[in-house]
Amino acid sequence: MARQIVAGIDVGTATVKVIIAERVFENSNAAPKIIGVGTSESRGVSRGYITNTAEASKSIETAVRRAEKVSGVKIKRAYASIGGLGLGGVIGLGSTVISRADLEITERDIALALEAAESAIPPSVSQNKKVINTVPIEYKIDGKPVFGEARGLKGQKLEVKALFITCFEHHLSNLITTIEDAGVEVADVVAAPVAASFVTLSKKQKRVGCLLADIGAETLSVVVYENGNLISMEVFPVGGTDITNDIALGLKISLEDAENVKLDIDRRIMYSKKKLEDIISARLKDSFELVDKHLRAIGRDGLLPGGSIITGGSAAATGVKSAAENILELPAQLSDIHFGGGENKIKDRTWAVALGLVIVGLNSRDEQSSLGIRTPVNIRENSKRIIKTLKRWFSQFLP
Repeated sequence: MARQIVAGIDVGTATVKVIIAERVFENSNAAPKIIGVGTSESRGVSRGYITNTAEASKSIETAVRRAEKVSGVKIKRAYASIGGLGLGGVIGLGSTVISRADLEITERDIALALEAAESAIPPSVSQNKKVINTVPIEYKIDGKPVFGEARGLKGQKLEVKALFITCFEHHLSNLITTIEDAGVEVADVVAAPVAASFVTLSKKQKRVGCLLADIGAETLSVVVYENGNLISMEVFPVGGTDITNDIALGLKISLEDAENVKLDIDRRIMYSKKKLEDIISARLKDSFELVDKHLRAIGRDGLLPGGSIITGGSAAATGVKSAAENILELPAQLSDIHFGGGENKIKDRTWAVALGLVIVGLNSRDEQSSLGIRTPVNIRENSKRIIKTLKRWFSQFLP
């Protein structure tokens, strides 16, 4: 049997991370096993999107070659994340009349309803943007909610409510071009915070309702789940670098020392703990107030029993958990990584996106997999990329 090997490439503002993993069988159960990792300093990237393709391509190539050296496997295709400003989510509503004479709902009916929902997105929202992921939130048949899959049921009219994740077209094009310039074909693209949710949120958290906040170097990405469905996604222009800059200015120390102080990894630097707490809490207050405003806009403020789960490189900064609890008025916790068995030693939250991409890749061959990914078209069509559709039930592969 041929080995099933996949690679994930996370092009972040601070670091490029590459993971190569293989599907293995333990006690007759399939599980992912990490066989190679590689990192490099990210150049030519700002606020999560590529600004210099040549520099970014060199960074990606360096990380890829390092992962290849560790794994002994050459990467030809990989799953990539896209993040940063310009990434967002919009709700669309669509419907279609059932096509079959016996009124049984087929994949074609579902696709037509989703197309109608996408067409209903206002031009003011969709201009210069591309839908990269489509997530059905709710189906109705003849006006009645469907609990579970709509396919195979019968009715005269199918309605769908879906979340469309979009990004700027030129950001997407630059990402794919840059990765391919590094010698790797892009198999698929997934929104970075969505990929991170695959390995940081449990099935129970997604079912009861929760929020994942990914604090990156220059952006804060948020995804909201309820009843097992992804219902909202937003990206804000604040991140860990802003905290570091504030500390450097407030304590009058170098940026390198400020980063170490932020993460409490260098005890030799002398400073006032009270002043540090005040500096960090002020920036965190501004950041989580943006999140709270978003939750109010979608009617979920204070209504997510699963609480807020915090991941990303700055999740370990002093006071993050308490700031989230105080401002969002929700229980908060720092994320853990749920990925395969005991051999997968990665616990660093900054690897969540790359690990999530591996999960996507390992589930891509089966449309009815526990991840629930449908692939209606290839990513390449007449040299233009069309990104595959993500269905609901993102959570079902987690324990």
